[in-house]
Amino acid sequence: MTEERAYTTQLQAGLGMMNETLDLLRLVQRDDTPSKLADRIVSSGLFGRTTARRARNIVAEMFAPRFLIQGDQPARILSSLIGSASSSDDLRQIFFLQTARAQAVFGDFVKYVYWPRYSAGALAINRAEAETFIRRALDTGRMQKRWSETTISRVSGYILGCCSDYGLLDKAGRDSKKILRFSIRPKVALYLAYDLHFLGITDKNIIHHTDWKLFGLETDEVLLQIKRLSNDGHFLVQSSADLIQISWKYKSMEEAVRAIS
Repeated sequence: MTEERAYTTQLQAGLGMMNETLDLLRLVQRDDTPSKLADRIVSSGLFGRTTARRARNIVAEMFAPRFLIQGDQPARILSSLIGSASSSDDLRQIFFLQTARAQAVFGDFVKYVYWPRYSAGALAINRAEAETFIRRALDTGRMQKRWSETTISRVSGYILGCCSDYGLLDKAGRDSKKILRFSIRPKVALYLAYDLHFLGITDKNIIHHTDWKLFGLETDEVLLQIKRLSNDGHFLVQSSADLIQISWKYKSMEEAVRAIS
């Protein structure tokens, strides 16, 4: 595991929460802070009988770390995709990407447990495998303080539940879940490529970026995805054994998202 971000228990705030995320993206406004957005949720009654404390927790622990970052760009960008021609499957994969980025314990589980099991032809992943993954992380100091066995069990369940919400695992089953076919969608590959570009990452490093591993892609497969998108006119690609250069068509993430939608 190469990324050394601390693991947290924030997944308990809401796992994938597709419907709630869609509602929040419709409600969020430019330059919203978590506090401002939470106040608007409470006053609007967006989540019905949900308590004010619970609504604030959803924003602070679930929505803000995933979407109110980079000057709230993900929230602004994705708000424009709501109600567009983009399918719910495209949105679900983008939400998956943002969640895995925000929650290292989830992202690393997908990279280092889910995909190796998928590639090995495994039919299911069980809670014991998730617990083993967490215990190894504890031994390498990935948590700020050592988790109890109860917390290990709970977070293992959250990880599997989040995988189910985003279509990596079947929803049926509590302690063992069937592995589902999962592959990056073309519009999501376009979103990811341009997002990395506008984060200031070089063309070469985009191809090698670990975010692609969330979708089970190795470098040669990423390059193939990029070339396919190039064939669709989204950019021009020149590559050789040790060089890649991309001429980017869209001048902002907003332009890229308009192409996606």
